[in-house]
Amino acid sequence: MNETPAPGPPSWQEDVFAVLKKRGIQQIAYVPDAGHSHTLVEAQRDPTIHDVVLTTEEEGVGVVAGAWLGGQRAALLMQSSGVGNCVNMFSLLEMCRFPFLTLVTMRGEYAEFNPWQSPMGRTTQQALELMGITVLRADEPEDVEETVEAALDSVFEAGDRVAVLLGQKLIGRKKWERN
Repeated sequence: MNETPAPGPPSWQEDVFAVLKKRGIQQIAYVPDAGHSHTLVEAQRDPTIHDVVLTTEEEGVGVVAGAWLGGQRAALLMQSSGVGNCVNMFSLLEMCRFPFLTLVTMRGEYAEFNPWQSPMGRTTQQALELMGITVLRADEPEDVEETVEAALDSVFEAGDRVAVLLGQKLIGRKKWERN
């Protein structure tokens, strides 16, 4: 019997974890999300990275700020719907001038099946920018590594606050399974 091996993660997902690891990220805060699944699994396996499961995304803003105060680099991984949950906490970043990195998988865009995802998907970039966060975006797999590296430079070299939006086309079509 000839078995076909299970496909691995898309190369862009491997690139995300590799760049975070290479650039010294020591904590990853997240609400579980399929678009970040490879990075989350690898972070859980890596003894040099502390993964912090959140009950809601705004907790991650405090985790990232606290990591910086404790001398570590951290990143917040979330879906675009979580950005709306964080708006009030983003004031902490502005007032205290903390460096901040978030990687945001987008919903409410390409082939979205869930209409509840669309309003925040349409306004994610504007919400982040209104809160003083620089937004970079990657929609093609070959752009992800360079975009995440550029964000890390801005955050940890220049002390900026940056969100990298990972377009929904990267993740592909989600299908609603009805039983």
